[in-house]
Amino acid sequence: MTLITSPASILDIATAAMQSTEDQRLKVLITSLTKHLHQFVLENQLTELEFERALQFLVGIGQATGKNTNEVVLAADILGVSSLVSTINNLDLDGGSYAALLGPFWRKNAPLCAWGDNISRTDLGGQPMEVRGLILDEAKNPIASAIVDVWHSSPVGFYENQDEHQEDMNLRGRFETNENGEFFFRTIRPSGYPVPTNGPCGELLRAQKRHPNRPAHIHFMISKPGYKVLITQVFDSTDKNLESDPVFGVSEQLVGQYLTNEATGICQLSHSFVLQAGEMVFPAPPIP
Repeated sequence: MTLITSPASILDIATAAMQSTEDQRLKVLITSLTKHLHQFVLENQLTELEFERALQFLVGIGQATGKNTNEVVLAADILGVSSLVSTINNLDLDGGSYAALLGPFWRKNAPLCAWGDNISRTDLGGQPMEVRGLILDEAKNPIASAIVDVWHSSPVGFYENQDEHQEDMNLRGRFETNENGEFFFRTIRPSGYPVPTNGPCGELLRAQKRHPNRPAHIHFMISKPGYKVLITQVFDSTDKNLESDPVFGVSEQLVGQYLTNEATGICQLSHSFVLQAGEMVFPAPPIP
């Protein structure tokens, strides 16, 4: 192995040590990551104190991750990396719906629900809401028997796993589309909410003078064998934080019309989703 002769020489030595990696994709990724990290350190002349603080930040992310929280996902979100990965992997839409962040609050095995069921199982007050959707293929034909997994926050901005006053799996459910590709459920209107700020990610947001408040939205994960899993969100067009989402997750195509029926006082949302043909692959749940 070549010995160090200068700060810049360390990169060649480090990347040479990686060349025996059998997984070629891993070799490409870790070599590229190492090059960018070294370039960052050299360009910014990173001090030892700054390096120590960076390591403490990474340790803090791990320590803040637990049963009900995933600070690792949150870090990727507030740095815009999650949104970037989602975007570059869904640019070739071919008429498919825009994808969005999975977020840190999806849970597997939400209750299977019937047409029109109410997923608000705990009395939280708030404005009643009806959500109707249509699932289509790329030729705009309806897709029957697709599974629509939905989850969202409460009227005061908490997911059920953050709030001891909500029963398990509240404001979560899975619905199957009918022969016309339609689904329908009832709930309560979600509010925007702050991303968790009691860990290192919150400290970073405060240091950057950024607010933590996500605009109100409903999460959708739509699946059927023979189609790519669509992970997306539909945002409330009236929310003041649409253009300053701390996780950079809002695009024009993801904004929906949350309309209040003046006669009934019920908020109503109707939205169509288009699935692309492909392999049905689910993400790993960020929390149990």
